[in-house]
Amino acid sequence: MDLLDILLDEKNFDPIVLTDDQGGCYRFEQVAVIPYNEKIYCILKPIDKMKNVEEDEAIVFYLDEENDELALLVESNELTALKIFEEYYDMLEKSLEEEE
Repeated sequence: MDLLDILLDEKNFDPIVLTDDQGGCYRFEQVAVIPYNEKIYCILKPIDKMKNVEEDEAIVFYLDEENDELALLVESNELTALKIFEEYYDMLEKSLEEEE
């Protein structure tokens, strides 16, 4: 399975494992996958303690092709990251309304 298949697999509850530039491995819980402006974003919550990330925080990543492979990169534009969180909260609200 490639990264996109793993992210879109609704039956997959395994942690997403990512490595940083220094070779450190971090495990994440997948919160949401959100298409926005012709990109695919995902919100991931760290399972492992990360420097400068609080225990209740999540991180916005986007899917990109790097060296002919799909990779998740941290969204560095704060406004875009906030928009992705807004989209997520809108999706949650709609989902809760549909359940009622």
